[in-house]
Amino acid sequence: MTPAPDGAASFVQAAARRLTEAPPSLRWHAGRLRSALIYRPAFGSFGAGSVIVSPRVLRGVERIHIGAGCAIYDGAWLACEPGGGPIRIGDHTYLGHDVHVHAVDPITIGARCFLVDGVYIGSADHDRATRSTATAAGPVVLGDDVFVGQRAIILGGVTIGAGATIAAGAVVTRDVAAGEVVAGVPATPVRSRPGG
Repeated sequence: MTPAPDGAASFVQAAARRLTEAPPSLRWHAGRLRSALIYRPAFGSFGAGSVIVSPRVLRGVERIHIGAGCAIYDGAWLACEPGGGPIRIGDHTYLGHDVHVHAVDPITIGARCFLVDGVYIGSADHDRATRSTATAAGPVVLGDDVFVGQRAIILGGVTIGAGATIAAGAVVTRDVAAGEVVAGVPATPVRSRPGG
């Protein structure tokens, strides 16, 4: 077998790199197509211009409602247990990579919220006897314009007021007031209002 001329080898390498490092725009366009053709008719509601790029798990989609202009990135896990939920996501909300939203009780995420990579929000717990059965942990409500930092955890029975900020890695076990900034495990207030 004769080696390819230098020009041909360079072309093959360049083409291989492009396919290996698929640009985000390519995944986004594929997700937009899937969202329009498959997700929109399957979900409880699915707003115009919303895109789910490449989800890990979608379960109970008939009880999941997504507003308009939402961006839900790779690895998302949106699940309503049988008879559970619903999950409601407001307009223009962003869910980063590997965000996990798991509902037995209702979960409401307001408009213009920003959930960074790896966030977990759950209104589900596990039965202490069998461990395999999901049980209700209380509804979760995020008001509008809430920012949730990377790998933060929001547990059942929590309400987070509009404009609040949850720091990266925080574990939220209690309500957070509107505009409050919380951090830590368990999450505690850092300050009450932006600039405060």
